[in-house]
Amino acid sequence: MSPRRLRIAFLHPDLGIGGAERFVVDAALGLRKLGHIVDIYTSHWDPNHCFEETKDDSLKVRYVKPPFPRSIKGKFHILCAHARQMHLVTHLLSANAQSYDVYFVDQLSTCVPFLRVIGSTRVVFYCHFPDKLLANGAFVDGTLLNKQGSLLKRIYRYPMDWLEEVTTRQADVILANSKFTARVFKSYFPSISQNPDIVYPGINIQAYTSNVDTSNTDVATILSETPTLLSLNRFEKKKNAALAIEAFAIMKAREPTQALRLVLAGGYDPRLQDNIQTLRTLTELATTHSLSYNIITPTISTIPVPDHTKVSTPDIVFLLNFTTAQRTALLNSTSTKALLYTPANEHFGIGPIEGMICGVPVLACDSGGPTESIIDTPSDDRTGWLRPPDPVVWADTLQEILALSPGAREAISSRGRERAREFFSLDAMSKGLEVALLKVVALGSVQNLIFKVFVMLIGLLAAYVFTSKITSFLIPSRFQ
Repeated sequence: MSPRRLRIAFLHPDLGIGGAERFVVDAALGLRKLGHIVDIYTSHWDPNHCFEETKDDSLKVRYVKPPFPRSIKGKFHILCAHARQMHLVTHLLSANAQSYDVYFVDQLSTCVPFLRVIGSTRVVFYCHFPDKLLANGAFVDGTLLNKQGSLLKRIYRYPMDWLEEVTTRQADVILANSKFTARVFKSYFPSISQNPDIVYPGINIQAYTSNVDTSNTDVATILSETPTLLSLNRFEKKKNAALAIEAFAIMKAREPTQALRLVLAGGYDPRLQDNIQTLRTLTELATTHSLSYNIITPTISTIPVPDHTKVSTPDIVFLLNFTTAQRTALLNSTSTKALLYTPANEHFGIGPIEGMICGVPVLACDSGGPTESIIDTPSDDRTGWLRPPDPVVWADTLQEILALSPGAREAISSRGRERAREFFSLDAMSKGLEVALLKVVALGSVQNLIFKVFVMLIGLLAAYVFTSKITSFLIPSRFQ
C-alpha cells in the first residue's frame, strides 16, 4: 500500500486499442492496486473498440464527448485534437468537477498549463514520442526524414510544434517511455531544461498468463495446431506488417510443403483511413504472393469486415480488434513459435514484452525501444533477436527460430519471462509512476503568478487565432 493515497486523473485523447492506450489502462490498474483513486478522462471511448478493462468496472472511465470532429475533411488532425482536449479541460475545471491531487497527461500537452495554473494542480506528463516528429515525417534514430514538407504544411505545423514545446515545458515532471524517446526529446525540445525520467511501460502479467476457456467461440476460431508466427500491432502503415508478410512469403517459397501460418492481430478502427488502407494493402500483398487469407473479428464486434473469399486453412489470418482471451490464447499456445515485431524505430513497443512474458521467442527490428527490452547476444543471455527490417534477413532468422531444439527454446523462453517480470511488469511500472506522482505532489500547491499566466495565455490565444485563420484560408482550396 502506498504511503499516501492519491486522487489521480488520467487525461488521454482517444481510449481505443493501441500501445499508448494499453499503457494508460495498465498504469491506472497498477496505481489502483497500490491503493490510489484513479479516474480516466477521454474525448473518445467506444465500447465496441476498447480494452475490456475500460468497460467491465475494472476502471472508472469518464467519457466527455466533444463538439469537435477528429479532423476536417481528413486534415487538421492536430488542430482538432487541441480543440477536443481543451473541451475536456473545460469539463475538468468546471465549478462542480471532481478535485484531484495530481493530473497525469500523455500524448497531448495542450492542457498542461491550464490544469496547473487555473486548476492549481500539479501535472505529470508522459512522453510516448514528440508529436512534431510523428507529423513531420518518418523518424530514423538521429534523422528526421522529409522534415520540410510543403510550405503550407510548414505554416500550419509551426504554431502546433511551438505549442507542443511550450506546453510540455509547463509540466512539473516529465517522464519518457524509453531512453531512446528521452534522447530524442532532449534533442528536439531544446528549450526544455528538464531531463525526462524513464518509466518503461509494463504489462499486467496475470492477464497474459491466466487460463483461457478454449471452448469459447472467439478463442476456438483463432487457435490451430499449425505452427504459427504471430504479430500484434495496430493496422497502421508505420507498423510495417508488410515486413512479416514478405518474410513469410519467402519462407513458404523456400519450403512450400512446410505447415506454417501467419496471424496478424491488432486494433482496427474503420474511422481511420490509415487503418482501412493498411488492411487493404496487406491483403493485396498476400494475394500478390499467392497466400490465402481470412479476415475475422470477435463475435461482439460491430465493425464491417471487408469482402473476401474465406478459406478453411488460410496461410494468413487478419484478426481485427482481438479480445483479451484471444490474445492470451495465441501467446500461450504451443503452436505459436515466434512473435514478429515489425515497426522500425519504435518508441518503446509493448509487443516484445508481451511475447517474452509468455515465453515466445521474439524477432524485432534493431532500432528504437526494442533494443532496450530485448537482449540479442549469441551467449546465454539471449531473450530474442534484433534484425534490420529486411525480409530475407527476417526469413533466415525465423527459420533459425523454428529450428531451435526444445532445450534451447525453453532456455530463451525462461530468460524472456524473467527479464519481463523484473523490468517490465505492471508492478515495476506502477512503482515508477507512483514515485513520480508522489514527488510532484510533494512540491505543494502551484503558485499562481498573474503576470506569467497572462503572458502564457496571450501566447496560447495568439497561436490558436493564427492557426484558425490559416485553417479558414486553406479549407476552401488546397485541403478540400
